[in-house]
Amino acid sequence: MRFSVLIALLLGALCVSSFVQAHVDISVLTCQTGDTDPEDEEELDGDELLYIDMKKKDWVGTMPDFLDQWGGQNIIQGAVENYQICLNNMKLNIEAENNPPEAIDSPEVTVYPRNKVLPGRSNILICFVNNFYPPPVKVRWTKNDVEVTEGVTLSRYYPNKDFTFRHYSTIPFTPQEGDIYSCSVEHKGLPEPYTRLWDPEIQEVSDIGKTVFCGVGLTLGLLGVGVGTFFLIKGNNCN
Repeated sequence: MRFSVLIALLLGALCVSSFVQAHVDISVLTCQTGDTDPEDEEELDGDELLYIDMKKKDWVGTMPDFLDQWGGQNIIQGAVENYQICLNNMKLNIEAENNPPEAIDSPEVTVYPRNKVLPGRSNILICFVNNFYPPPVKVRWTKNDVEVTEGVTLSRYYPNKDFTFRHYSTIPFTPQEGDIYSCSVEHKGLPEPYTRLWDPEIQEVSDIGKTVFCGVGLTLGLLGVGVGTFFLIKGNNCN
């Protein structure tokens, strides 16, 4: 039986000038029995600052390049120590509560393209797996009922505020009429894999051109009406 423990620390509010603006600093550490990798992440107002790669015993900064990066080396040892504490607390809780059943939340699955779908233009298809507990989930892609593995990416498990998790998988594709993609997700909360189908709704470039042409024509028509009205009023004033 698999059990897990998740620890979240919510820290502080900051005052700026005469206004009070609350900022939420979240540190999340998870540990589980079984073969699931531990998680240790730092967030500020919902944006990830860094996470600890527990296998490599290293930290990975995830802030944008234009922000000042700060050193996270000093938290690596603390993360390793806290992970051992998490495992020990989990063992004690399991024994004290006589192996209680673990709460399980089934995942929600959404499939969508990263960019507008245009014929013959390369794109990225995203499978967003959300609100599940506990990890892990398994994601499988197909194109026209044939499994696809080339170019598939899998993200880490990101914690949500309600202590569930979210996970992303992507696949590159070039839209063609008639293609059907699917994202299948396996999780212990599902009796069988859940599959979400997606087929490209291609917007032809010619349709876009027609839309732009109509928009320009309408704008010029309204401009002509305005100019005509102006000269009509001006002529009446002169008379």
